[in-house]
Amino acid sequence: MESLIEALSGYGAQQIRLENSEGLVQGKGPGGQLPERFAALGSGPLVGLLVAKPELKAVELEDSGVTLRVEREGAQARLQVRWSSGEEHQETLPMVADLTLLEDGSRPLFTPDTASEITQVTAVVQDPNQAIFVVETPSGQRYFGAGTFSANTGASFPLLGQLAVSEPLGPAWFRERLGTRANYIAGAMAGGIGSPALVIAMGKGGYIGFYGSGGLPLPAVEAGIQEIKDALGDAFPAGFNLLHNPVEPQVEEATVDLFLKYRCQMVSASAFMGLTPAVVRYRYSGIRVLESGLVDCPNRLYAKVSRPEVAKHFLAPAPEKMLQELVAKGGLTAQEAELAKSTPMADGITCEADSGGHTDGRPLSVILPVIRALRDRVAGSNPTFRVAIGAAGGLGCPASIAAAFEMGADYVLTGSVNQCSPEAGTSDLAKSMLLQAGLADVASGAAPDMFEMGAHVQVLSRGSMYAKRSERLFDLYKRYSAWEEVPEKDRARVEKQMLCRSFAEVWADTESYWADRDPKQVERAQSDGRHKMALVFRWYLGMSSRWARMGEASRKKDFQIWCGASMGAFNDWVAGTSMEPLAARGVVDMADALLRGASVVHRARRLSSQGVVLPDGTDTWQPA
Repeated sequence: MESLIEALSGYGAQQIRLENSEGLVQGKGPGGQLPERFAALGSGPLVGLLVAKPELKAVELEDSGVTLRVEREGAQARLQVRWSSGEEHQETLPMVADLTLLEDGSRPLFTPDTASEITQVTAVVQDPNQAIFVVETPSGQRYFGAGTFSANTGASFPLLGQLAVSEPLGPAWFRERLGTRANYIAGAMAGGIGSPALVIAMGKGGYIGFYGSGGLPLPAVEAGIQEIKDALGDAFPAGFNLLHNPVEPQVEEATVDLFLKYRCQMVSASAFMGLTPAVVRYRYSGIRVLESGLVDCPNRLYAKVSRPEVAKHFLAPAPEKMLQELVAKGGLTAQEAELAKSTPMADGITCEADSGGHTDGRPLSVILPVIRALRDRVAGSNPTFRVAIGAAGGLGCPASIAAAFEMGADYVLTGSVNQCSPEAGTSDLAKSMLLQAGLADVASGAAPDMFEMGAHVQVLSRGSMYAKRSERLFDLYKRYSAWEEVPEKDRARVEKQMLCRSFAEVWADTESYWADRDPKQVERAQSDGRHKMALVFRWYLGMSSRWARMGEASRKKDFQIWCGASMGAFNDWVAGTSMEPLAARGVVDMADALLRGASVVHRARRLSSQGVVLPDGTDTWQPA
């Protein structure tokens, strides 16, 4: 047992205990590293010890306020995690062999049930509900569906590899927290593309979808919330989007008012560069202490970020100065502000890689590990609160989703692929264009909501000239201080190809719009020619996404359709299958198919990593 104690010291715990039939064996480790090392190593080696050592009853690791125990429970194992604060987590785990911590490097002996022999190996690997045991016999590898770990002379063989019935990918605590059946979210697509119908379908299907309320008029936002609440009530989960609006902060505030009014208790915060009073007020409204003494923050916030410096704002509590300002203005109570000081802003951080719409174009393989490490460093001061780290951007096929989980994502969030679904709130014409998209059919164009800042959105380029035309408008905005300074040839091209009206006519409509919404914009435009030009150009940029959603065929070349390369990946994956047509791409069906395919990838790689040779193509599953 001493060698096992030494091997288990790799988990970084201070105390190590092994319970066997003869009693308790104890040892010491380095201490101070258990949460981080367990996150890296997982429970596999601990469960593997129970499989390989039948006399072992339990393994217990203790370190700095947390105790982790894995014990034998019939044919399964039970994981228990207890924190000194009183919080506890329990999880049932399959008894799966793991050779990492065996003393002599030998393989466990397995006696297969000969009636369960598997001949169609690929089909069984691709079925998450099937268990597989691979043994080395004198005639080579053989596959079975059942058996026992024992040394029955003449009937036992060295176990090469094993797969249990597959659990959903990602940690179970995430599903328990949100009440879902999978660690999968359909992200918010602004302008109502993430429609009430999409959110309702996802909720009833056991998933979560975010309502794309960003960019919609407030009455439309309220109507969408009511539709979702009427359909799902509190029985099914639902999410809502809070889109940062630097130009009109009052819109942020009014949106939060609606979320609080209708008890929208899961929100995705997107396009934020830092914290605003609105998002802080949403997060901490209603925070309280339960009878158990634990702090309950009812409003869950999932921040979509692509930079560590932005993630820092959401991993920590809001600044005390901002909290006190909210108290002074009546946005929070003094008690809520006090409890907020020890509660991080976010329940989850979604790492947004190369995605459709707003994107920094960073690869997921870079941003996800960096922000996970940042989370672990920040969370060290508050180990009782677990901030989930999710992956988004470029997730359009099973292999990419499996890779995200392998890199440590607690959940995945899809976007582009969902707008090519019957439930998405956009036109059939836009969806037909998305159906034809390939991996390279995307480009970067000017962002309507942050035009003056030079921000960009990634859009579909196949069939649309939005990217090139919007960049041309931004170039003119930068080079000239007023419309009158723009060369006549360029002005004529803009009016003919993009505005399809005179600049003066568009300004008249724009002036009327801002006179009702924010008169200060009109006042500024009267003395600032560049600002006037920006407001007119933003009319075109804003209308281009509306034309796409409405299916305005005469403006097809101007369609602004937010899209990432994942759309092409999905189209390639389902080509020639039952899911190729639009009608078959229900958001729940797509989620089920992507997760089924990702599970197959994970199962095949798990067996391969154990030294099992599989037939070619075993790790590639497609819908029928």
